[in-house]
Amino acid sequence: MLRIGVDLGGSKIEVVALNEQGTELFRKRLQTPREYNATLDAIEALVTEAELQLGQKGTVGVGIPGVVSPFSGLVKNANSTWINGHPLDIDLGRRLNREVRVANDANCFAVSEAIDGAAAGKTVVFGVIIGTGCGAGIAINGKVHGGGNGIGGEWGHNPLPWMTPDEFNSTSCFCGNKDCIETFISGTGFVRDYQLAGGLATNGAEIVSSMQEGDVIACAAFERYVDRLARSLAHVINVLDPDIIVLGGGVSNIEAIYPLLPDFLPKYVLGGECRTPVVQNMYGSASGVRGAAWLWSKDET
Repeated sequence: MLRIGVDLGGSKIEVVALNEQGTELFRKRLQTPREYNATLDAIEALVTEAELQLGQKGTVGVGIPGVVSPFSGLVKNANSTWINGHPLDIDLGRRLNREVRVANDANCFAVSEAIDGAAAGKTVVFGVIIGTGCGAGIAINGKVHGGGNGIGGEWGHNPLPWMTPDEFNSTSCFCGNKDCIETFISGTGFVRDYQLAGGLATNGAEIVSSMQEGDVIACAAFERYVDRLARSLAHVINVLDPDIIVLGGGVSNIEAIYPLLPDFLPKYVLGGECRTPVVQNMYGSASGVRGAAWLWSKDET
């Protein structure tokens, strides 16, 4: 059975078609039109092209930078603001003449890595995307755990755990709150903290390069970063205790994170013990669109 996944982002819409084994058969992307009906047109065109080229009809899943409210059925919290307030799954379903499943893009990431990625074979997967901002998703038995309010995995907008006096009330988040995890452990937060300490680099890659050259400010900023990331992940482990945590996004490419986290995590995990694997993703930027395709599991087709 063909599975078609759509990644609806702020700048591009990408479609991928997978066969039963997860092999990619088709991929294409278009620039995202910043208007609702035009966005529906673009997705319909991509799905139609994939099916015509492959000669078969498939299931359709869509990952979005927001959620569909389980109460109103309308998209909310999407930074692609033109889709907010619309029943995206229903409208696409009418156009494509089939049920369409829509999920948060971080949940799609978690599903992708749980099905056949870095977390394959694990029951409870916590997937984290750390880039300009940060987000997370939960997959249980390879399926999205959205929760009763549709916000399962919304981790980045909780306060940073175990704040020190100098951290408390020190950052403001776009969500309207202060001291959100996102403001500390996103790539943006990493650069902000480094620059406040007197560093001159302007992005994470430059900071890491300076750190590798022994720059004192960069080394200290990186240690603070790993400690804050460990605190944030320990909070999840203390509540959910996932079988594995998979990191995605640009910050996940910093190799130095992975050998350090096992030393930091037990300081904050209840009982002082923690062997939860924290690993880099397998599919990179393709994981979200693959996860959208896997919103339809093998036992449903």
